[in-house]
Amino acid sequence: MADAFRILVVEDDRRIRDVLEYALQAEGWTVQLATRGQEAVSTCRENAPGLVVLDIGLPDLDGFEVCRQVRTFSQVPVLFLTSRGDEINRVVGLEIGGDDYVVKPFSPRELVARIKAIRRRLAPQALPTAPEGGQHYGPIVIDPTRFTVTCHGAPVSLTKQEFRLLEILAAQPGRVFTRDQLLDQAWPDGGLVTDRTIDAHIKTLRKKFATLDFIETIRGIGYRAREL
Repeated sequence: MADAFRILVVEDDRRIRDVLEYALQAEGWTVQLATRGQEAVSTCRENAPGLVVLDIGLPDLDGFEVCRQVRTFSQVPVLFLTSRGDEINRVVGLEIGGDDYVVKPFSPRELVARIKAIRRRLAPQALPTAPEGGQHYGPIVIDPTRFTVTCHGAPVSLTKQEFRLLEILAAQPGRVFTRDQLLDQAWPDGGLVTDRTIDAHIKTLRKKFATLDFIETIRGIGYRAREL
């Protein structure tokens, strides 16, 4: 049965764009195409795709800037597509709100598998039932049913994986979680993620809650949320 999922592919190389369009349509998904960064931002704002495959090396705005702008109004999953294989660019992509990345040259089957993994781990049933009034952790209130977080009454915008990590840590203040435990709980269906994925999301959470400074690093082990 066809899957009516809609994906925005942002890629300026026509050959790669055609390969992606064919592979994604073969899965039954609807494909939108964009060749420039600003076009991608406008399409996300106006048409709300289910996922974005985003090339970093675009002719106007680079993919990082596109992701930053999209994150001001949408939490759509973003999979970066890049020929830059160095670790720093992969980490930057996760820190600014990306959900995964594929390095060129890539196999269309690998890209399809990563998209499916993102969809599985972000599925609503993977999230716990919200307690009455949301989950309270100090001045932070987490409501999974509405996918909202507030701190001292002010809204805080999080990606879905940042949201899930916050839920896990805030539910048991003082407990030390290893990176493997966080990976198992935040990505229950597995997927192509590493310890550095956790580190990148934790770093972003710290920035977004800088005034609280509640996430502690336990050297050689993992992380814990301190009592608030």
